[in-house]
Amino acid sequence: MRDILKRKSLKGNAEMANLERGVLIEAQMKNVVASFGRRQLCQTPTWEIDLTSYLKGTLSHQELLETFARFSTGENAFEMMMRRVLVRALCKQAGSDIQIGPSVVLKHPETMSFGACVFLGAQAMIQGRIDGTCDIGSHVWIGPQSYLDARNLILEDYVGWGPGAKVLGSVHSGVPVEEPVITTDLMIKRVVIGFGADIGMNASILPGVRIGAHAIVGAGAVVTHDVPPFSIVAGVPARFIRDRRKP
Repeated sequence: MRDILKRKSLKGNAEMANLERGVLIEAQMKNVVASFGRRQLCQTPTWEIDLTSYLKGTLSHQELLETFARFSTGENAFEMMMRRVLVRALCKQAGSDIQIGPSVVLKHPETMSFGACVFLGAQAMIQGRIDGTCDIGSHVWIGPQSYLDARNLILEDYVGWGPGAKVLGSVHSGVPVEEPVITTDLMIKRVVIGFGADIGMNASILPGVRIGAHAIVGAGAVVTHDVPPFSIVAGVPARFIRDRRKP
């Protein structure tokens, strides 16, 4: 009888410990409504649009770049506003409610189009090319310290791009093999990130890859092949984990 009571006591203690552990885990988790993803679009004030038109009509392209550099690192409201104005003046297109973090670098911004409600995190770099194309849709969030090879790049609407994630859009042919690789021809391949896809922190997308709509790429993954819509992929190289539509 004593052994039975002891086993029941141990079982009760284990159940209590599991319950307490569950309560602790629940206390450490907190669900909140998505802020950026559900952000209501703020229309650009008329005076800000007028300022963009004035600067674009008054300053040369080089002067616009130099002025952007002057305001590139500040975090006060005036400097953030000036970055918005100057990006609109420099780029092919930039919609309302664009947010440019400090120390963002845009190479060949004249080849870039941004939709409405786009966020570029601190120290993100978008590397364009003089004859390239970069189309970034609306409601796109690009995390801090990201690198985008944007010589032939499309990010569709509602893409989430994790901090430090990278995309490469080109590769050297390596031919002839006797030559240093960096001296061989560069092959630029289009990369497309589909509607609503989410790219994890520090993931890498390689040239020519298409990420399907609503797909998830795990943190640190290296994606070498196309990813079907609604897929979850992870690992190095990235491998299919499951379809999000199936339990």
